[in-house]
Amino acid sequence: MSPNPKHPKQKKFLNLPRISGGKEELVKFIRENLQYPEEALEAKVQGDVIIKYKITDNGEVFNPEIVKGIGHGCDEEAMRLVMLLKYDAVKNRGARVTASNKLKIPFRLQEKKASRKINMVYTPAQKEEPAGGKEGKTPETPKPKTYSYTIKINP
Repeated sequence: MSPNPKHPKQKKFLNLPRISGGKEELVKFIRENLQYPEEALEAKVQGDVIIKYKITDNGEVFNPEIVKGIGHGCDEEAMRLVMLLKYDAVKNRGARVTASNKLKIPFRLQEKKASRKINMVYTPAQKEEPAGGKEGKTPETPKPKTYSYTIKINP
């Protein structure tokens, strides 16, 4: 179908519900609200849960189904997250339209990176006094104070 020169911009037939902020906002929402299940942590389970669901024209999510699960509580957590999603309401010339969507929710364990430690030893410089010291006394050389520091660097 070639574009009509009189009408260069073609209109979409249906307006579909969208999340405010787009994909970046969705990723941020998942990152902030995902609670890794204890059972999955203990079993060190990682993977992606794929879930499909429907969205009303008011932006409400309903009827979530697991397409691909990894178990150990991750499937239930993915369903909980999807039910928290809120899409923008849409109008389609008075027609009530239900949209379908699929979402991949990643479950990844945080790798513990080894922290580095730096040890430093600092000895302050001593002030030199003139020969004979104060009031003609023989100067005693006090032992210099030494300070030790350990700096822990977390990646």
